[in-house]
Amino acid sequence: MSFINAMQERYTTKVYDETKKIDPKHIEELKESLRLSPSSINSQPWKFTFVSDQDIKEKLSKVSWINTEKVTKSDTVVVFSRVDDLSLFEEQIKRELPQGMVDYYNENLKPLPKEQITSWFDKQVYLSVGVLLSACAVMGIDATPMEGIEPANYDKIIGNDGYATLVAVAIGYRDEEDFNQPSKNPKSRIALDKVVETI
Repeated sequence: MSFINAMQERYTTKVYDETKKIDPKHIEELKESLRLSPSSINSQPWKFTFVSDQDIKEKLSKVSWINTEKVTKSDTVVVFSRVDDLSLFEEQIKRELPQGMVDYYNENLKPLPKEQITSWFDKQVYLSVGVLLSACAVMGIDATPMEGIEPANYDKIIGNDGYATLVAVAIGYRDEEDFNQPSKNPKSRIALDKVVETI
């Protein structure tokens, strides 16, 4: 399947078939796809937690607002977190990045208030969300990005020390009767010439 076809077919899954499981090999490929996600100055201020344990998913479902059944019936929930402990991040970049990138952080970002730095981290994490959704589409895996969760409670449940949950993505396979799939609810997007400009 071409990338365009995959994007045409992907949609936000509303109902999962809990009897269909993702091949563990594909889970490993998704993990590697996330590891390869782009980020500004290769900062990688993130952690990705794959939750397939049903008991943990049940706990997460109770703090997932209208997403309860997506959490419990999907195969896996991927929790996207950003670094919340700046000292942890600074140790990481000293260990992992070239000095030029460390200097960029120290000169341009470190002097800012923590809220601005973590807001910059958030943007990097959201790049990785796009990578996961695209990888799932190419692999024929259904996905549901979910901001409708309680991040602080997610942190407690998964033991997210030094990190802060931003968003979660349920992944698995759609129920045949899911009302939101393109065959039942055609994809709606603004016309190309309204959103893309060529200069």
